[in-house]
Amino acid sequence: MKYKRKGLLTDWPCLMCITDRESQDVSCFGHSLPFSSPSGSVGQSKWADYFPDCGGKAQSPVDVATVQTQYDPSLGPLTPLGYSQHGNKPFSLYNNGHTVVVPLPGWMGLGGLPWQFTAVQMHLHWGNGALEAGGSEHTINGQSSAAELHVVHYNSELYPNMSVAMTQQDGLAVLGVLIETGEEANQAFWNILNYLGRIRHAGQSVSIPAFDVQSLLPSDLGRYLRYNGSLTTPPCFQSVLWTLFTETVKISHTQLMKLETVLYASKEDADRVVMQDNYRTPQPLNDRTILSSFPLESVKVYTAGEITAIVIGALCGCVGVAVIIRFIVKTIRSTSSWDVLPSIRPAPVPRTKEPGKDLKQDVALNTTTEPGKKEDPVPPSV
Repeated sequence: MKYKRKGLLTDWPCLMCITDRESQDVSCFGHSLPFSSPSGSVGQSKWADYFPDCGGKAQSPVDVATVQTQYDPSLGPLTPLGYSQHGNKPFSLYNNGHTVVVPLPGWMGLGGLPWQFTAVQMHLHWGNGALEAGGSEHTINGQSSAAELHVVHYNSELYPNMSVAMTQQDGLAVLGVLIETGEEANQAFWNILNYLGRIRHAGQSVSIPAFDVQSLLPSDLGRYLRYNGSLTTPPCFQSVLWTLFTETVKISHTQLMKLETVLYASKEDADRVVMQDNYRTPQPLNDRTILSSFPLESVKVYTAGEITAIVIGALCGCVGVAVIIRFIVKTIRSTSSWDVLPSIRPAPVPRTKEPGKDLKQDVALNTTTEPGKKEDPVPPSV
């Protein structure tokens, strides 16, 4: 299901988190800064007051206008490295007060990019359950999805760790996966959602069984959009090479509801604040170009109105064809077969003649009478 975003649902000061691989501890930038005030949380429009990069010209997320994308045939399929080789060591799941984070082991990486990138963590963004608004950060043609998954990597070929890489222009690569709702549950996402009840409050973490991370991604990793952008949370460093897959993944309505209602942005001993609307609104594209890995005509994304119009048009066309066929059949049935197929008429059968009968008949037809005189009856043939 696609949603038309009508505006900011809430101001959400999310912070980018990194993971210490030795301790598996997750820390976030900016906790010492005043993100709250007596009047409420500091809104997204104020982020640049504390983090100058948040006001830069290459910020993320963005709205993708498909007609303005540029096809780049050099963009090949991405190759997840080690995503399915999770081993026996459990993962950890962490509520950082802004989202749910799964730190990823160092053997996971990403191929198909200019440099070697090593996986760091993945997290989710979602909305608040409202029917008219989604929770994804990126939008396509103004339409948002129900949620969005981000898998974060750093450039391990050029930089020693995430902390250094995230400050460099070519330091990060993030996969963006748009999530929609469907009737069936997505078994892969239960690997995360089943454990949310154990980290309901900010600061809580839990060990979970390791699983195949690639099972969370779309099946087609060769169809995507590519652009240069930023972290979608403070400090908003403009260091991210974004890959946004055009094929969405689906979770059930029940799974989305669990994601939107179970977690709290507050500590256990504080007033409960439900963690919702943890997405940043689309930022100006400015002079950036969004590249697509496949031709524009196959990138077409239809709105709900366009889909309805197409379906109605197809139905009307089918009805029209059925009426025409019925008319033709009815016409054929009501027309004499001799008129339709004159070429196959059987030859006329000649009549059997009795000797002298035709002669008598001709004589009878040619007999004339005088005016006023009665004709003698012609005697019957014997």
